[in-house]
Amino acid sequence: MFSPALSTAHPLTAYGWDPGFAERFTPFAEQGLCPGRIVRVDRGRVDAVVPDGDGVRTVLADTAPVATGDPMRVPCTGDWAALDLGPGKAHVDGVVRALLPRRTAFVRSTSSKRAEGQVLATNLDHVVICVSLAEPLDLGRIERFLALAMSGAADEEPLAAPSPAGGARPVVVLTKADLAGTPEGVAHLVTDTESVAPGVPVLAVSATTGDGLDVLRAVLAGGTSVLLGRSGAGKSTLVNALVGEEVQRVQEIRDRDGKGRHTTTTRDLRPLPGGGVLIDTPGLRGVGMWDAETGLARTFADVEELAAQCRFHDCAHRCEPGCAVQEAVESGELSVRRLESYGKLQRENQHIVAKTDARLRAEIRREWRQKQALGRHMAERKRGPRG
Repeated sequence: MFSPALSTAHPLTAYGWDPGFAERFTPFAEQGLCPGRIVRVDRGRVDAVVPDGDGVRTVLADTAPVATGDPMRVPCTGDWAALDLGPGKAHVDGVVRALLPRRTAFVRSTSSKRAEGQVLATNLDHVVICVSLAEPLDLGRIERFLALAMSGAADEEPLAAPSPAGGARPVVVLTKADLAGTPEGVAHLVTDTESVAPGVPVLAVSATTGDGLDVLRAVLAGGTSVLLGRSGAGKSTLVNALVGEEVQRVQEIRDRDGKGRHTTTTRDLRPLPGGGVLIDTPGLRGVGMWDAETGLARTFADVEELAAQCRFHDCAHRCEPGCAVQEAVESGELSVRRLESYGKLQRENQHIVAKTDARLRAEIRREWRQKQALGRHMAERKRGPRG
């Protein structure tokens, strides 16, 4: 039987195992199951690292026992799992019997018409938002990522949660700093980014020259981090630089539009030489809001503080008298762009929440009708045939 006791020499410590996860795993240990962290997901199967003596090994496990129709509950890279490594199906080493509660997760809405979320990575300490300086800075996109990152708490009553705020800590990394011109120009871009990310570390790095990498390694050491960004943001190159070897294939940027090709096709969790683990992700074309009310309030704390000073509680911040937000815009304290971004993301989030609530209500009504029909059927069977 596996003992969940934690020590500094525990094989899974380097992958994020700690007393909180050990406590959560106790009932599964009593069943003779083995803990493991999912490092890759591929078509109903996962690769997971599990203890192997004083070290670890990677096993291939089937996820059928935890299969669910809820896209928010499917196994994901970063999940901690209880695995049965006994004899199982051919070509796999075992099966996933359960997933431990998630502390944090990065979730976006899917591109489908249904109101569904997609979990990109779980149990995160840092969300690294990668933005290329080889193209114009998109502050609105950074605000979008920040709002989702700061809304990342996933399960109630987490043990030893990594962030007092409830979600993973965001970090904005401005990549390809060597292509952004003079050091003074790079410093200006960092300042612009800091203006929309108050309290969030903003680092300018270059995987080509190595500038800024030591600082980034220090920030990420000892925790679980996920790299997020659009194609061409330099994530694969950055992964290779941080890991210290070429683990991701890199392609050239397209000449016609400056956009990158998808060189990363799966979400893989990799250990870092200086401690901690890193999850790389494919480039994201779209990042839709998903239950991001808390994250929006934190990302736009300056706007929210101004809104609290408005004369009317339901002020729309357009032309109402006594609007502190509009007064800040007129004085130059708040930019029109930031206010418009705040409003856009708020409306998008409210829309997806409304769609989600409507879908849940429809599912409840459908289940109720099914139960009613089943009740009528059972009543007719008890009465027996007529006549």
